[in-house]
Amino acid sequence: MEKRLEFRILGPPEVRVGDVQVPLGGPRHRTILTLLLLTPGRVVPVDALIDSVWNEHPPATARTQVAICIAALRKAFKNAGCAEEVIVTVHPGYLLRLDRHTLDTAEFTELITLAETAVREDRLPEASRAYADALRLWRGRPLAGVIGLRVEDEAQRLEELRLNAFEDATAVRLQLGDHQRVLPDLAAMVRRHPLRERARHQLITAQYRSGRRAEALETFQAGRRSLMEELGIEPGPALTELRDAILQDERSLSVPDPDGEPVPRPDPVRDPLELPPGVPRLAGRKEDMALLGELLDTDGAARGPATGLITGVAGVGKTGLAIHWAHSVADLFPDGQLFADLHGYDEQLEPTTADEVLSRFLRSLSVPAGRIPAEPEERAALYRSLLADRRVLVVLDNVRSYAQVRPLLPSGAGCCVLVTGREQLPELVAWPPRAWVRLGPLSTYEAVELLGGIVGEERVAAEPAAAATLAELCDLLPLALRIAGARLASKPHWTVEHLVHRLSDERLRLDELSQGESQVRASFALTYRGLAAQTARLYRRLGLLDVPDFSAWAAAVLLDTDLYTGERLIEELVDAQFLDVIGQDLSGHTRYRFQNLLRLFARERAEEESAEERRAVLDRVFRTYLFLAAEAHRRSFGGNFSIIHGTAVPHRLPPELTDILLARPLDWLEAERLSLSAVVARAADAGLDEFAWDLTLCVLVLFETRNYLDDWRECAERSLTAARAAGNARGEAAMLHVLGALEMRQRDFTTAYGLFKRARELHERAGEKHGGALVLRNMAMIDEMRGELDTAMRYSTAALEVFRAVGDRSSEAHVLNNMAQICLDRDDVDEALRLSEESVRVSAAIGEGGARSLALGTHRLARVRLARQEYDLAEEALLRVIHIVRGQLDMLGLAHGLLALGEVRMGAGRWEQARVTLRQALKTAALVDSALVEGRIKLALGTAGRQCGDFQEARRNYLGALANFEPIGVEAWIRRARAAIAELPEENRRTGKREG
Repeated sequence: MEKRLEFRILGPPEVRVGDVQVPLGGPRHRTILTLLLLTPGRVVPVDALIDSVWNEHPPATARTQVAICIAALRKAFKNAGCAEEVIVTVHPGYLLRLDRHTLDTAEFTELITLAETAVREDRLPEASRAYADALRLWRGRPLAGVIGLRVEDEAQRLEELRLNAFEDATAVRLQLGDHQRVLPDLAAMVRRHPLRERARHQLITAQYRSGRRAEALETFQAGRRSLMEELGIEPGPALTELRDAILQDERSLSVPDPDGEPVPRPDPVRDPLELPPGVPRLAGRKEDMALLGELLDTDGAARGPATGLITGVAGVGKTGLAIHWAHSVADLFPDGQLFADLHGYDEQLEPTTADEVLSRFLRSLSVPAGRIPAEPEERAALYRSLLADRRVLVVLDNVRSYAQVRPLLPSGAGCCVLVTGREQLPELVAWPPRAWVRLGPLSTYEAVELLGGIVGEERVAAEPAAAATLAELCDLLPLALRIAGARLASKPHWTVEHLVHRLSDERLRLDELSQGESQVRASFALTYRGLAAQTARLYRRLGLLDVPDFSAWAAAVLLDTDLYTGERLIEELVDAQFLDVIGQDLSGHTRYRFQNLLRLFARERAEEESAEERRAVLDRVFRTYLFLAAEAHRRSFGGNFSIIHGTAVPHRLPPELTDILLARPLDWLEAERLSLSAVVARAADAGLDEFAWDLTLCVLVLFETRNYLDDWRECAERSLTAARAAGNARGEAAMLHVLGALEMRQRDFTTAYGLFKRARELHERAGEKHGGALVLRNMAMIDEMRGELDTAMRYSTAALEVFRAVGDRSSEAHVLNNMAQICLDRDDVDEALRLSEESVRVSAAIGEGGARSLALGTHRLARVRLARQEYDLAEEALLRVIHIVRGQLDMLGLAHGLLALGEVRMGAGRWEQARVTLRQALKTAALVDSALVEGRIKLALGTAGRQCGDFQEARRNYLGALANFEPIGVEAWIRRARAAIAELPEENRRTGKREG
């Protein structure tokens, strides 16, 4: 069977048959083959081949040598199993026929075309897969190893295509909500290409969406500096507008010597030069080096006595940075450099005392052993006297306590001390203050750079995505990165991807990074053993949580203690560098998170407690999440309304603590959103079906208000699976209802109605009248939108009876509101007015928690006023609605309110004012996923533009509305949009030009 050749030039040129690489010969063979592959199916003249191979200085035998190379290539292809002639002789040169063979550039082009088509047709998952497949074809720098002007130009062109494809692919992934997983590759791209503004725009967007607001702004500033330094220009408007949006958090993005006899200074025999060798390669740390530079005056002298402090988690590179900086400024300290490892965190050695270090330092300063005082105080005095008029740099590494440091601090103005440690050492005052470096992980680019310095840049460059993933798996910690790099360097047959697979198993990651002399686990363990008993208990119990982040209340619940104690202990973990502070959440509480490796270590340490203790701790904290979420729902609705509960028993917190946490219920839910979703998933996977579906219902108020549709679906589907596995009909019905509401939100009424019918049947079987009425209310809403008004009114009336019987006033107001709309559809305006006014009265009686239903009822009342042409009353009502929904950050409600306000102003003939309002509505609608609302706004905006004589805007908005309506199949609105287009003057329908 004849073999198929695979030609590859997206990297070093190569030819393969299956898994076997075809030998191509020397550089000339590769150059000639490359030139033929650049234009497959077209003749490449022999003269062009000669020019490229010999750079316009060919030997007399050049033509013969080209022919020999061609023959060798043909023979190589034949030996590989390809009988047909791939390179044919055609005057005046040669031609390469692909026929059934493949070329990676052609595959790349085809895949990119597929991806672009899919983007145009809004098939984003398909587009993302096609882009990924295309980028996977790249094996490094295109045409690597082949020289020549033509080849270099083509390589540059191909590289530009790759960069564009990467940015296009990233744009799709961002649209799909994949912002966290694109961060490593994006960061690496921006580091390599700092002037590409689109990639930087994408990185800033991904950082902001991942909760890294400060990093996003830092990325903008770094880009601005690069553009100014390299090109002398400011960032473009897209980047500047993005920076402004982030700043506004726009949603378009979510010691004197003691008395005594003076000790004569001995004649120095030598100056101490004790700095150990620096790390082989220090990646990044430019800003940290600049902070340490604050220790020096402008003339390079120490700001004496100057004291610098480097703190950070184990493995973050404190010692490496300190030694690197010390070597860089050693020449500024002509009287020597002293270094001591105080072994504050050493498994085999006890921490070194200051007295021991003083003895050694005095010997280094040429004090004979017999003249070193026996008393610690006298040693310290002699030490300070010797350094009083000298310029010496003192580096004290691995310090655990201030007591180790205090006697070693010189008082001479020419001296400088640099201290490293994991503890905050509050008694040690850094001077100048900016010289306290709180060392964090490397950036992804710096981490990959460090890996490249260990295993070889070519090896890392061949697998950029895998290298970035490996860096992230190492938490961007230099210690872990050096261990991983050393493993790769010792295993040349391993790919970077192979090590990534090994580290991806969280159960084995610490094992993989704890081999040889350098061990990540042992490094963490030293700090852990130094924690107080209760602090260590909190650390390991936090490892049980498995949530993205948390606040101090979780610590209190884990230990079953008060909030003050929980906060104090959690801050002790921060001081020990075991937790990161990520800032304050919307509810005003500080939030914390683990780095991944420290989270895995905490999970391992949790095994120190019994299985019963672990189960009890998780049970208590999970039931506290349920209590707080249910209470947040109750406070948001003004009562236990619009919800049914399962049999899981919440763990109640004291009222005063509950009031502190839930001062703003929706803000608390927002702050805990990721953690709540994680708890739902974990409970569902553990078979805690009653807990999972109940918690999902409690959090739904956030998902609905803030339009978190992915979270909505994920929680509901996981809980549904758990309920079905347990044979829990009531829980299954509740989750089918939730999923139906999501489909209704996304205008898939057919799917929604089917889910509602099944949910209603299950509720009836379980005898759950309240849940059944909630389902019936939504079925009525769909019937009303379909025009089946009698059925809609019948279902609404039946639901209303149940809501009144069980005291669900919020749902009562809601269904009255829906009934008013049905009456509007029937042109029964008087009855619509009565029902909407009753809905508002019921909502107002609920109190502060009834704001959501009050906004809905008032909005409907305004619609009725509009139908009665009572424009002033309608506008007054809508301004109240807008005030309520803005306070709740309900962007969908705000879009609806602004749309209605624009329509009221249109009805009153205030067309220009209406256009301003509707444009604001359209901007708001862009923040939510509702094609119907966006289309309705465009339709109204088109009419307002037409009335103002702006037919070009009218046509553009009418067509935009039609493009919104057609994919979701809302026939009534499609007809309205088409009718509006038809009403435009013929020349404007065709050209969109303004009349007159």
